[in-house]
Amino acid sequence: MKKGKRYQEVAKLRDKSNLYEAQEAVALVKKVASAKFDETIEAHLKMGLDGRHADQQIRGAVVLPHGTGKKVRVLVFAKGDKADEALAAGAEFVGAEELVPKIQKEGWLDFDKVVATPNMMSVVGRLGRILGPKGLMPNPKAGTVTMDVAKAVAELKAGKIEYRLDKTNIVHVPIGKASFTEEQLSENFQTLIDAIIKAKPAAAKGQYIRSCTISSTMGPGIKVNPAKF
Repeated sequence: MKKGKRYQEVAKLRDKSNLYEAQEAVALVKKVASAKFDETIEAHLKMGLDGRHADQQIRGAVVLPHGTGKKVRVLVFAKGDKADEALAAGAEFVGAEELVPKIQKEGWLDFDKVVATPNMMSVVGRLGRILGPKGLMPNPKAGTVTMDVAKAVAELKAGKIEYRLDKTNIVHVPIGKASFTEEQLSENFQTLIDAIIKAKPAAAKGQYIRSCTISSTMGPGIKVNPAKF
């Protein structure tokens, strides 16, 4: 696929063969993020794991100290007091069974994250085919199936992100916006790396993080030296 003129110009600023230190990479990714909107900065980690084996899966969540720069709309499946707690914590949408046909038949998906109390998972399960492929299914490992809905909503609003191994054994995670300072992006990136390292499965063999690239929405990938993690 032919890249645009702007992409080709900014791509000249980075050395494709070089493995940059994390702070250098962050400074460079900000420099090449020259689109007319506030680009999202993402980290892409190629892991030395085989996700086909359950004991080599990694999935979890971490609160980035400076958030992601994105306004997060939260839907909570809860009833009674828990529904009231979710609304008080700032959830945009709260409901129960009545939301199922709205999502299934009307295609309503105006939310970014879903939280559910454990007793509502039988209801949420009916939406698995819709929410699952979009990465929206609540999960205990990510802290989104919980009785403490207020805490879950607050963390998601504060910049809690979920990481998981995809089918190609890569983890893709947003770490902020191009408008963030270098310090903010560096701290978010390091927080993510620390969480990924902490989540290392006992069954992992060889080099755990094989390669790491950070990039902006419209910019080229900047390779980060994984040996320094």
